[in-house]
Amino acid sequence: MEFINLKAQYNTIKQQLDVRLNKILSSAQYIGGDEVSEFEDKLSDYVGRKYCISCGNGTDALQLIYMAYGIGPGHAVFCPAMTFIASVEPACMLGATPIFCDINPETYNIDLDSLKEKIALVEKEGIYEPKAVIAVDFLGNPARYQELSTLCHQHNLILIEDAAQAMSARYHDRRCGSFADIAATSFFPSKPLGCYGDGGAVFTDDEDTAALIKSIKVHGKGKDKYDNVRIGINSRLDTLQAGVLLTKLEHLESELTVRQNVASKYDEAFDGRVQTPIITENSISSYAQYVILSDSSDQRELLIQELKKNDIPSLIYYPNPLHKLKVFSSKNNESYPNAERYAECNLGLPFSPYLTDLEQEKVIEVVSKVI
Repeated sequence: MEFINLKAQYNTIKQQLDVRLNKILSSAQYIGGDEVSEFEDKLSDYVGRKYCISCGNGTDALQLIYMAYGIGPGHAVFCPAMTFIASVEPACMLGATPIFCDINPETYNIDLDSLKEKIALVEKEGIYEPKAVIAVDFLGNPARYQELSTLCHQHNLILIEDAAQAMSARYHDRRCGSFADIAATSFFPSKPLGCYGDGGAVFTDDEDTAALIKSIKVHGKGKDKYDNVRIGINSRLDTLQAGVLLTKLEHLESELTVRQNVASKYDEAFDGRVQTPIITENSISSYAQYVILSDSSDQRELLIQELKKNDIPSLIYYPNPLHKLKVFSSKNNESYPNAERYAECNLGLPFSPYLTDLEQEKVIEVVSKVI
C-alpha cells in the first residue's frame, strides 16, 4: 500500500502526459518553454489572481515574497508554531526574527487569540518592528482569512498565505492562493498539485509586485538577465515540470471530489473515537494529508506498530513544533501547548484520490482495533 499513491495517478494520466512531455523533448526547450507561461496563465485563472509567477520550489516562492517586501533585520514575522520550517526560514535567512504563535486545537491553523497576544507583546516591547504574518493552510485546511485580514490591516502588517498544501482548497467560495496580500505554493510531488521534482509559485494581484518578483527570480534582471538592477536569485520552473503540472491541473477538481469522499469515509469510521480533521467553517480542505490525533504518544506508537505489522504505511506529520527545533530552541523557551500536543499525537494515514476501497477498509480495520 502506498501512503500517497503517485504511481496510480501516473498510470491514469500517462497517455495524456506522454503527449505533452514528448512535445517538450522534441522542442528541446527545457528552460522557459511555452508550457511555463501557459501553466502560469491557467493556474492564475484557476486560483483567481491576476498574476502567477512560477519558480524553483515552494521555499523559493516564500523567499521571493520576503525579498519583494523588503523583510529583513529588525522585522518580526509572526508564524504558527506548527508548520514546516520553510514557512519562516527564508525570512530568518534575510535577518528577520520569527515570532511563534500557538495553533487552534481543532483546525491546527494559527490561533487568532495567540496571534493577537504576540502582536501586542512585540508592539509593547518595541525591540522589533511588526512586519508580516505568515498564515499556513495547514494540511490543506484554509486559515481564517476574514479575521486575519482585519487584524493585519489594524496593525499595518503584511499578510502572506502559505498555500503549499492547499491547491484546490476553498474558503468562502474562493480558492486558496487568492487570499492575503500575496500567496505562495509548492509543487512538491506529494502536494495536491505536484510535479515530478521541485516547483513553486507566487500569486499576487499587484502589477508592480509581480514585476519585482519576476526580476528577483532571474538574478535581479532589468530588461534582460544580463542587465542586473538588484540582487536576486536563480529560481525557475523547468518546462518539463510545467508539462507535468498542466496535465495534473486538468484532473485537480475531479481529484478534489474523490479526496472529500475518502476523507468522509475515514471521518465516519472514526467519529467519536479519535480526533479527526476539523475543517475551517465555510471551507473545503484539499486534504494534502489525512491526520488523526491519538489520545497520547503511547497510543500513537501502538497505532504505528500495528499498521506496520499489516504493511500499512503511516507518517508523523510533523514530529516537532518550530520552537522545539534545535535551530530555534536556544532563542525561545516559551510553551505552545496546542502545537506541542499535535506534535506528540498526530498520525497521518494513507490518503490520496487513488486509495482503493479495499485499502481504506484495511486501514480502518487496523486503526479501529487499536483505538
